Amino acid sequence: MISFSGKTVVITGAAGGIGAATARLMHSHGACLVLADAQAAPLEALRDTLCGSPGGDTARLHCVTVDVADEASCSAMAQAASDRFGGIDHLVHAAGVFPEVPIERMTLDQWQQLMRVNSDGTFLACRAVLPHLRDDSSIVTIASIAASRGSAVNAHYCASKGAVLSFTRSLALALAPRTRVNTVSPGIIATGMTEALRETRGARLLASTPMGRFGTGDDVAGAIAFLCSPLAGFVTGENLQVNGGILFD
Repeated sequence: MISFSGKTVVITGAAGGIGAATARLMHSHGACLVLADAQAAPLEALRDTLCGSPGGDTARLHCVTVDVADEASCSAMAQAASDRFGGIDHLVHAAGVFPEVPIERMTLDQWQQLMRVNSDGTFLACRAVLPHLRDDSSIVTIASIAASRGSAVNAHYCASKGAVLSFTRSLALALAPRTRVNTVSPGIIATGMTEALRETRGARLLASTPMGRFGTGDDVAGAIAFLCSPLAGFVTGENLQVNGGILFD
């Protein structure tokens, strides 16, 4: 059994589908959680769900609002985690945005804004936790199948996730052997982020997925938990694809 008892896990994008699923799984295995997101209300709702009620035990839970594209905000998040739980064992950086804009209509501002969140945000969140990481710690970033396949309507998103892949491998080299760093690349996951995509191109994408279904947040959370656990103790610098086989169709 995987256990995170006594471990502190910081999850950015915790209010999203993948972040929330990861929080539920980690909490069920004993982790102390720092739930971080740009929106406070969904974080508090997730905290209450994990506690069992609004007045439940929050000893293992702490909520922090964060703008991952802001250096000071990321530093405050990491410091809050260290102040509350004495250090950080795992960072799961799941914050990100996924707009659709055909490249011929994409503005420089749209390109730069997405890069600030997806690429700069990954760098800033990861760098912020470094002084607080304990021995045998780990970082898991979230890339995407889009980094490998490309997309006609998400070129900026694809580019940002390609940057996440390269940064993750570099960070793994820099932090070994004390801290392992890996990434997970989800395929089409049935969360709010992909709702429009599934409505417009879902049938074609589903037909191209050998597993015959879209993924769930729980599917990705399981891969994240594995990479954070001692079961992956000799795994670093890797990109774990969780896509139902669509990448190889």
